[in-house]
Amino acid sequence: MDRKSFIKKTAGAILLVGPAYALMSCSSSDDSNNNNNNNNNPDCLVNGAEASSISGNHGHSLTVSNADVNAALEKSYTIDGSANHSHSVTLTAANFATLSTNQQVILNSTTGNGHTHSVTVSCA
Repeated sequence: MDRKSFIKKTAGAILLVGPAYALMSCSSSDDSNNNNNNNNNPDCLVNGAEASSISGNHGHSLTVSNADVNAALEKSYTIDGSANHSHSVTLTAANFATLSTNQQVILNSTTGNGHTHSVTVSCA
């Protein structure tokens, strides 16, 4: 093999090996233990909370920050989401105390557009 052929084949191999190595290192292995938002071990004090269920939902959503859970002060949240009308829920200090022990709370929303929703708030 002459020098020119050797360089071409070596360069070609390098061009193939680099992307192949990158693809192999991006495997679909489960690295969830290194993820702060690990739903296998939810923690409201670290990750906050969210509505895990909203009865009769048609676009509403709720996110509660970990700062709010840690502050544990009564607070009202709108659960509008993509719905075209508004509801709110109020988390009390007692609700935050429950969330801080990684237990869920169930609340009723305000009436909006002639109906209410039952909102289950769980740790993220």
